[in-house]
Amino acid sequence: MAVNELFFDRYPDTQLEHQVQVRTYNAEETKNMRMLNPEDIDQLITINGMVIRTSGLMPEMREAFFSCQNCAATASVEIDRGRIAEPTVCQNCQTKFSMTLVHNRSQFSDKQMVKIQESPDDMPPGQTPHTVVVYAHNDLVDSVQPGDRVTITGIYRATPMRINPKQRNVKAVYKTYIDVIQFRKDTHKRLHEHNEDEDQHLFSEDRKAQLVALSKTADIYERLSAALAPSIFENEDIKKGILCQLFGATKKDFGDTGRGNFRSDINILLCGDPGTSKSQLLQYVFHLVPRGQYTSGKGSSAVGLTAYVTKDPETRQLVLQTGALVLSDNGICCIDEFDKMNDSTRSVLHEVMEQQTLSIAKAGIICSLNARTSVLAAANPVDSQWNPKKTIIDNIQLPHTLLSRFDLIFLMLDPQDELYDRRLANHLVSLYHQGKEETEEEHLDMNLLRDYISYARSYIHPKLSEEASQLLIQSYVDMRKIGSSKGMVSAYPRQLESLIRLAEAHARMRFSNVVENVDVQEARRLHYEALKQSAFDPRDGTINIDILATGMSTSARKQRQEVKHALNKLIQDKGKVATLKYQKTFEELRESSDTLITKEMFDSALRDLADEERLIVVNKQIRLC
Repeated sequence: MAVNELFFDRYPDTQLEHQVQVRTYNAEETKNMRMLNPEDIDQLITINGMVIRTSGLMPEMREAFFSCQNCAATASVEIDRGRIAEPTVCQNCQTKFSMTLVHNRSQFSDKQMVKIQESPDDMPPGQTPHTVVVYAHNDLVDSVQPGDRVTITGIYRATPMRINPKQRNVKAVYKTYIDVIQFRKDTHKRLHEHNEDEDQHLFSEDRKAQLVALSKTADIYERLSAALAPSIFENEDIKKGILCQLFGATKKDFGDTGRGNFRSDINILLCGDPGTSKSQLLQYVFHLVPRGQYTSGKGSSAVGLTAYVTKDPETRQLVLQTGALVLSDNGICCIDEFDKMNDSTRSVLHEVMEQQTLSIAKAGIICSLNARTSVLAAANPVDSQWNPKKTIIDNIQLPHTLLSRFDLIFLMLDPQDELYDRRLANHLVSLYHQGKEETEEEHLDMNLLRDYISYARSYIHPKLSEEASQLLIQSYVDMRKIGSSKGMVSAYPRQLESLIRLAEAHARMRFSNVVENVDVQEARRLHYEALKQSAFDPRDGTINIDILATGMSTSARKQRQEVKHALNKLIQDKGKVATLKYQKTFEELRESSDTLITKEMFDSALRDLADEERLIVVNKQIRLC
């Protein structure tokens, strides 16, 4: 009211459709969500938390329009604190209780319910997070989305609840909520989120000039990778891969031309020995990105990752509550203990990691949600330590259909070398005694790194040059040639798409709008370094992409065929025999073979012959068909 009076004192002739509204923020006293009590009712408060749900648009009456049933006289009444002072007497004909409400001629304003969950930093140990209901009005509607971390300035309200909607009796306990005055997104410790619909002025001209000057330095790639998680020792290639994931590729949508939508997000899997700082890297990325979600494989369910149906306490209707993958849309979803997930939970990721959508058909709700998220996962081997004599499928026992959807799969192994151990120990000890000033001198400032990545994602959209396109084609053909000479497949089209995404991300790091040969060469090197570890076949020492694509290497498939033929020949040499003993046949096959035959190889050979309807295995007896 004071602002409106001041405005009309200065400009008395001005006509305003609505009153001047003031949106205050940066209130000094920030209340914790748990500390709200009756003293705060009708007081200005500031709380922070994460948006977990937003309702649809609800019309709220702002000005009620009444008409007299006798003389058709009209009257307008404004809403005061949620109540309508209904006129009891008509001012024209003086008839009592003749005024009726006309909905079509009443004035309504927009209203939206937003549910806020307590941020993990404010939670006391061992407690579950609290939630509070806030109501946004007018232009604040749809200003925040689920997954946003916000600071809310508003007025704490209490309203009575009726025991029965048809009776005037109310409950003794009042329902509390917050009327929002201002939303502010918490981005001071995270990357700035780019909104495509708005032209954001996040950076000053001086900051832009500083970022562009930094991008022109020769060693910018190495400086950025060194600034990423500086407390973690070495692992340069892994940090460079995560850096490519943070920058991301150019978004490409060819839906209008019928060519579909191509994935621009990079998925990375970290697997290896325990204690090699896999979880530390995941936590670092989670605290850096604006729409990041962190979840553990054992504590996650399929509905927790996707969406679940619940009953709205306000309307009593079934509504869809989104999970971690949808909340991290346009962000990164960090999944720890990836190997300990249930199969039903893991199967959800197939559609998300390639099509980047999430199809839901539950309780009559059929929809397709956007899940344009990058997945950064960490997995431990089955035997707690990496076995170099086994392939990656045998070590972590993940389905090959899921592994093939990762662009980069890195192994983080413990080298067990004295020189490496000494350097690692020296690095760890230095973290405890090194001062803050010394640390800042060595690496880039964290605020500068955040601004650099945000500026690149917002304003740099590289496209392939003709030379880079030809080099990518040649790289893919060369990768295929390596396998064709040995009778195996060494690359699939997914590997070519991964190279394109990595090359575009590397061009973004240089603030270049054109992908050049140097970007393709670095993408090839990074992809080959990851492939050299993850697709290594210990049987013959070659890189075999079949391990990731089909779950079995070419040499293993060839050996399986040889064991099957040897077993078939052994059975045929027996002559016309009805049944054979399982253990005796296994021992005879081992004695006749030059190579070591395990029980698993023998069982797989029996299954292959059973599929060809040559025998049946029943109670350790082999019956011939």
